[in-house]
Parts: sequence; C-alpha cells; structure tokens
Amino acid sequence: MFRRLGIEFRMLPLSDLKVLEMGQLIAGPFCAKTLADFGAQVIKLEPPEGGDPLRNWRVMRNDVSLWWHIQSRNKQSVGVDLRQPEGQAIARQLAAHTDILIENFSPGTLEKWGMDYESLSKDNPGLIMVRISGFGQTGPYRKNPGFGVIGEAMGGLRYLSGEPGRKPVRVGISIGDTLAALHAVVGIFAALEARRKTGKGQVVDVALSESVFNVMESLLPEYCQAGIVREPAGSALPGITPSNAYSCVDGLVLIAGNGDGIYRRLMETIGREDLRDDPELANNAGRAKQADRIDSAIGEFTAGRTVTDVIALLEAARVPVGRVYTAKDIAEDPQYQAREMLIQTTAYDGEPLTQPGIVPKLSATPGQIVHRAPTIGEHTDQVLKEAGFDESALAELRQKGVIK
Repeated sequence: MFRRLGIEFRMLPLSDLKVLEMGQLIAGPFCAKTLADFGAQVIKLEPPEGGDPLRNWRVMRNDVSLWWHIQSRNKQSVGVDLRQPEGQAIARQLAAHTDILIENFSPGTLEKWGMDYESLSKDNPGLIMVRISGFGQTGPYRKNPGFGVIGEAMGGLRYLSGEPGRKPVRVGISIGDTLAALHAVVGIFAALEARRKTGKGQVVDVALSESVFNVMESLLPEYCQAGIVREPAGSALPGITPSNAYSCVDGLVLIAGNGDGIYRRLMETIGREDLRDDPELANNAGRAKQADRIDSAIGEFTAGRTVTDVIALLEAARVPVGRVYTAKDIAEDPQYQAREMLIQTTAYDGEPLTQPGIVPKLSATPGQIVHRAPTIGEHTDQVLKEAGFDESALAELRQKGVIK
C-alpha cells in the first residue's frame, strides 16, 4: 500500500512513472488516463481560465461535462497559461523531472515554446515524449489540422462505415482519437523497454490517420495485389458468412455463424437442413458467394420471433449471438456488473457518478480509480512546490495570471 494525494491504495504497476500531460480534449488525455488507471502519476497542465475544453463538451452537470469526470480521473490539475513565457518555463521545469510527456498540439507548437525534444532531453535524457497529431510530425501534411473525424476519413474507415450506395456515416464515437491514444500507449511501453536497456528516451510519433489505417485489416494488400477496393457493407462482415444483423419483431440481433461447425448448428436451429448439408456451403469460401441466400433464410427465421427468443435458441446451440446494446442495456447487464465495468464514484460536485471500469484486467496488479477528476488548478500549489517553487514565487505567478 502507498499514499498519493492523501489517499492510501494498493500498489499499482505504473506507480513509479511520472507523466506530464500537455494535451487537451480526447487523444492525449485518453492516453494519459489509461496510464493513470494503472498508477502513473499524471500531472495535467490546463489553461487557468476555462481549463481543458472537454470540461464543456456534451452533457453537462453543475457546469461540468460528465465526460470530463471519466477522462480526467486519477489526474492532478495544474492551471498554467502556456501562452506566457513564465508558463512555458514552468512546463520545462516539470518536464525535466518526468518520465513521459504527452502532447497533442499542432506540430511545431512545442518548438515555438522552446520545448522541442532536443532541448528537453538535454536536461532529461530519459524523457519519452509522446506526440499525437493528425498526420504525424513529418510529411507534407504535418502542419494540416487534424481531428479524429479527419483521421477516420483519411485512414480508410469512414468510407466503409454505412450502407452501400449511401453517404458514409460516423461510427458514433471519436474512434480515431481513442485509437491514436491506444497506439500511443503501445509506443510508450516499447519506449520504456528501450530506455530500460539504453537509459535513453525518445519521441513516440503518433498520427491519427495512421492509427486508423493500422486497424484496417487487409484493406491495402487487397487493393495493391488484387485490385479490390473494399466497399461499405452495412451490418454485414464482407467475405465472412453468415455474420450480420437480422430483424426480429422487437429489434435487431447480431448473429455470427461463420465457423463451419457453427454454421451447421445454426442451420439446424433454424430448420434449414438443406442449407446445412449443401456441399457448396460447407466452407466459408462457398458461403461467401451465396451470402444473400443464407442471410435471407436466417432473416425469415428471426422475423417472427423476439430478440430474447432468438438469443435463447442460438445460445442453446452454441452459436455466437447478441443484441444491439444501448447505454441502458449496458448499465443493466449482469456481465458488465460482474466484471466491475460499472464503478460507482463521487465527483467533485458531491454528486454520484457511474464510471466505466478499467480495461484490461490484470490478475495481480489491477488498475484502480484512486482519485476523482480534479477542479481546474486543484493541485497547482502542491505540484509546483514539489518542483521547487516557493510561496512568494507562486504568489507572483498567480498575480500575473500565469497560474491558478
């Protein structure tokens, strides 16, 4: 057990890491949140006036976004104006004593502030700098502004999202940002291992567009080697049959019967032994050629039944099946509850808050929510005093509006 922010909690695997978060909104802060969930000490720098813009996004409660409470849990907030030279000096001083610096500003911003990697690493050779941007720190697009939606579009995902012949649709969440954040986490652990061997830090350069592109399966070789441009397919999984959404009398059900044995059990359950025993449908290659025929048979079966009935029948036959969950379904689901994915906390406004649990699950040193999301500048004095600032220096900086 050890203490941080006056709270005692069990030892966490990243408790020796110090992280300086200079990003805002989604990608950089989500990366830092993931590290903080496993014990890293994350010091978040945010503007004294207004803080991170995420504080004002989507659904608000008591003038603060509910999203903010999730994205910033386990972090310390230092209110500092990075537009002022004194604020930049504070950031440089903190960076000299940190393991990982995470930023998602436009490329060139840190250089303008005298915080390029070469300068910072002179004082801190082991520093790992994580730079998340739309298109990376190099290349002809490096200076172009890039948000998650642009990364999703130019990474190839948006084109495939939606029904054939219709306008592509947004996935529903800022998946480009979170993919970039998770790729940054992977890069951090690789850089930490390299530092363990060499003692030297390095830059982890993450592009939103590349992070999306990296999960696009065989999209590229299908075009380069076979001349195939993958097209949107709605709810179906192209080339893998049957795997689709089917209408019931009271909603939709997802069925994945694409394994050979699973397919046979599925056809037996829906009373289509003719399709079960058809030699042309014995493997996926054959089934993919007749996807419409198979989907039609399954759709006829589900159309006259409720979602609950279909799920019960297919689960009994060991066929992968599931309903399309809403937020309400997730909140009431016993599996999510059993896996501690719905955690009851109290926010700084004193109100209860249900948060998503921590992923992944570690058997010996699981992550933990040890501190609620902070108010703007809640930890400014504590963090800066530890960095060597005395009371008079803090008072002068506060009087100038550099810190809060």
